[in-house]
Order: sequence, then structure tokens, then C-alpha cells
Amino acid sequence: MPRFTAEELEAARDRLVPDVVADGLRVLFCGINPGLMTAATGHHFARPGNRFWPVLHRSGFTPRLLKPSEQQELLTYGLGITNVVARPTARADELTAQEYREGGRLLALKVARLRPRWLAVVGVTAYRAAFDDRKARVGPQQRTIGDTRVWVLPNPSGLNAHWTTETMAQEFARLRAAAEAVRD
Repeated sequence: MPRFTAEELEAARDRLVPDVVADGLRVLFCGINPGLMTAATGHHFARPGNRFWPVLHRSGFTPRLLKPSEQQELLTYGLGITNVVARPTARADELTAQEYREGGRLLALKVARLRPRWLAVVGVTAYRAAFDDRKARVGPQQRTIGDTRVWVLPNPSGLNAHWTTETMAQEFARLRAAAEAVRD
């Protein structure tokens, strides 16, 4: 992983990070928004200490631990990545309520177009803000977007001390089992 100066990271605020998507995915993972390290590298969940890639592997979604630079390989497993809000920030609390709501609207349009089996939003607070669902909890949601079911996962940020890597992997594994189940 390259090291970036503070100036290089700040310059990344203007970069868009392309989605890793295809039609008909098993699971479309949805982050809150790109961090500056993600924007600087162009790779989702790139910040050292973010547990997304280790949890994805430990939960059985991938047969080996992928590096952020290998994100395109997710498509071979029927997985993809997008974000609620496209704007890179140093911290998610830099986002406005309006950005979350607009991000939720655009995400619903994207999901309707791509038709993944599951949309997995990583971060209950982001899900609540984007979809105006203050009572949402981690796990499967009642909401659907067309035929796409919705699951809220814990935020894999290293700052999320409420979840360990192991308990996070267990929740991701619950989603994996549901995604592998035969469609009703």
C-alpha cells in the first residue's frame, strides 16, 4: 500500500471512485462514502485498519483474503461495491443529511437498474439516514427495492468498536447464507 502525504489525501477529495458492479449480482455491498485513502487509491475500503476485506473472507464470501487492489475479482463471485454518497471525505460525519437522502434516492435507482439479489449497506447509521428508517437494526430489512432484498451490516471501519472482526464476520456469514439460498 503506498503512503500518501496529507496534501495528497486532501487532493483526493475531488476524485470519484468507480463502482464495482454488474447486472444481477448476488450481493451489492454499499459503503457509506469513500474515505480519502479509498479516493487516493481508487480502491474501495482501502484504509489500513478497515475490516471489510478480512471480514468478507472470514465470512466465506471469498475463498481467500483479497486486497483492495483486487476489488474487480469480486465480480467473479457475484459481488460488487458501491456507496451511498459518492463524495470522498476524511470522516463520514462530514456528510450532510441531504447528501444521505439524495444518496439513498440514487442508490435505489442504481439497485433497480442492476437488480442484485441483495443490497448490503455497511453501516446502520448510514442506512437510517439514506432511507429515513430510524428504527433499522443490523440484519435483514423489510424494505425491498424491486425484487432486491436489503440487509444492513455493521460498519467495518476500524473506528467501530462495537463489533469485533469475528462478530462482524458472523453477521456477514448470515447474509452469505441468505444470498446462497434458493430464491423464493
